[in-house]
Amino acid sequence: QLQLVESGGGLVQPGGSLRLSCAASGARLPYYAIGWFRQAPGKEREFVATIGRSLSNIIYEDSVKGRFTISRDNAKNTVYLQMNSLKPEDTAVYYCATGAYSTDVRDMQYWGKGTLVTVSS
Repeated sequence: QLQLVESGGGLVQPGGSLRLSCAASGARLPYYAIGWFRQAPGKEREFVATIGRSLSNIIYEDSVKGRFTISRDNAKNTVYLQMNSLKPEDTAVYYCATGAYSTDVRDMQYWGKGTLVTVSS
């Protein structure tokens, strides 16, 4: 089955940038919509961004619009999340997930293990 492995998390200062990657194996990325979710301490897992296999279908959560950019490289079977102007409230474990072209956690079929992003001064 499909496996997703996130990387690129770490500690950054407010206003800084970070680029997350999610490498897929076991199946080709073009056959799935793929996106990012995050879970902050004590909170529910929430939607961040998703991109369809057409590459032109993209949805962002309102709080990250204009700051985050999702992209996918089908040849490399990889999805990226470029995060700019990071805020402390962006601190969370970030997960990539694939399934339906959807913002709902319940519509995802496969999940990565997550990568921690900490935004702090």
